[in-house]
Amino acid sequence: MATAVSGEQRCGAGARLRAGRENRGLSVPQAAERLRFDARIVEALEAEDYAALGADVYVRGYLRRYAELVGDSPEELLGLYARDGRVTRPDLTRIPHREPPDGAAWLGLPALLGLAGFALIALVAWVFSVQGEKPQSLAAAAPEARAAATVAGGTADGAPVATPGTRTQLALKFSALSWAEVSDASGRLLLQGLYAGGASRTLSGAPPLRVTVGNTPVVTLEVNGRPVLIEGLARRDGTAHVLIDAEGHASPAPRRLAHGD
Repeated sequence: MATAVSGEQRCGAGARLRAGRENRGLSVPQAAERLRFDARIVEALEAEDYAALGADVYVRGYLRRYAELVGDSPEELLGLYARDGRVTRPDLTRIPHREPPDGAAWLGLPALLGLAGFALIALVAWVFSVQGEKPQSLAAAAPEARAAATVAGGTADGAPVATPGTRTQLALKFSALSWAEVSDASGRLLLQGLYAGGASRTLSGAPPLRVTVGNTPVVTLEVNGRPVLIEGLARRDGTAHVLIDAEGHASPAPRRLAHGD
């Protein structure tokens, strides 16, 4: 456990996370890579700049994952966050009524749309934070669950299997916060995480690639350097679950069956 820097007030969650990372010889980029976070999220956590991380559900998920990485107690760090960071938590269940300033009435509809999108992303982040409590088991289970779906001449998802050795390059760019997950034809998890606006990721894998994004309008995809439009495939909740073949064609991905179905 990290010692107090200059009294109990300074020994917050951020100081402990930074000390844990440094004790393990990890740089900020290395920690971000292991967590599958954007490096700016790691920096904000260590600086206790919780306002930059958005909703309370985001912050709690980030803290829990980071604590597990550095071997600290998630419960203790969440307690410190409750003590020091609660003033920055937005309440998504209650929106106070405020009169708009003169000339600003036209902002009402965009503001409501923005709040609706923000609440949606918070829900996606909560799902990710719950899944993230055991990231290793998730990554190990995914190939087992999906490898069995392969059938002669194709996959259970209905997309054609590429010639052995063929790899598709996929680039993702995020203009705002969104969750994303990508797996290849064998079910191997290639990417999973919550990414801040301005982040980008490039990967390659055997097609068809299964891509899931939590906030479709803010994510752009390119396959082998060509843009792929997926907004038309988004579900009512704003998420998109698509299969991308070797030619870069996107199609809706069937829902995965729950265990026991």
